[in-house]
Amino acid sequence: MIEIHCPYCNEKRAEIEFAYAGEAHYVRPTAKEQAEMSDEDWSRYMFVRDNIRGEHAERWWHNAGCNMFFNAIRNTVTDKFVMTYKMGLSRPSKKQIDAARKENKAKT
Repeated sequence: MIEIHCPYCNEKRAEIEFAYAGEAHYVRPTAKEQAEMSDEDWSRYMFVRDNIRGEHAERWWHNAGCNMFFNAIRNTVTDKFVMTYKMGLSRPSKKQIDAARKENKAKT
């Protein structure tokens, strides 16, 4: 079973309590920009993502807990969560991600 750390509850909970909510830090168009987009541009915005192999910034929702959205760095190859952080914060630097990875290894 995968456990995910919720940065708002500050505890690890079973994966079943969470829902994946897409790529994090993805720039969403304003309502005005959406109205001016062609069908092709809108389709690209809605369906085309980077689909990175390896560590990837994602948005998650603690739907069976605090009901808050948060961001996570997760390795898409191993399915391991490197770190989680609250919404509104910038994507962590490589140095911060490396430190979190080392901390996780020390715990196991």
